[in-house]
Amino acid sequence: MNFLAHIYLSGNNKNITIGNFIADGIKGNKYDHFEKDIQTGILLHLQIDTFTDAHPIFRKSTKRLHENYGHYSGIIVDILYDHYLARNWSKYSDIPLADYIDNFYDTLEDNFEILPYRIQKMMPHMLADNWLLSYASIEGIAKVLEGMNRRTKNRSKMNLAVNELEEFYKEFENEFTSFFDELIAFSKETLATLQAK
Repeated sequence: MNFLAHIYLSGNNKNITIGNFIADGIKGNKYDHFEKDIQTGILLHLQIDTFTDAHPIFRKSTKRLHENYGHYSGIIVDILYDHYLARNWSKYSDIPLADYIDNFYDTLEDNFEILPYRIQKMMPHMLADNWLLSYASIEGIAKVLEGMNRRTKNRSKMNLAVNELEEFYKEFENEFTSFFDELIAFSKETLATLQAK
């Protein structure tokens, strides 16, 4: 899953949310210097990724993209699923999306010094362009995919995947909705197990 889903699946604990958000910036198991809840967030992130990558519905979505984007298909679906989460946000949260995102940005700024360098470097861009809120529009997703394509030096052609998003909009949305209900249940159960340790 992409940023917005990982943040949402963390629940209400700010440190768990930070851990879940920064997990991709942590190499291997170099997270034991963080406090317990941040470690829990990192471990939750890894479990969510494992569950997602193996899930038949997620794989069905990636299969639709595989011919054109190869091993980048999973990354693209992560981003597309964040679009559907943002687009249907009121189904999942009583807090308006813009407010939820502002609160998250405040949490990041309040904890800036503990964030990995890669995240610190990314943050000004994320806030200036309000990445998380932009996920709700197809134009916003197109910008994200363009940025990802640039990062692969135009090898991935991920910027073109907005075409499949538009062509198979309903199919992707139905797959996201079915999958995300299962992922919410899995994340709650996993989080309870991690916190009990």
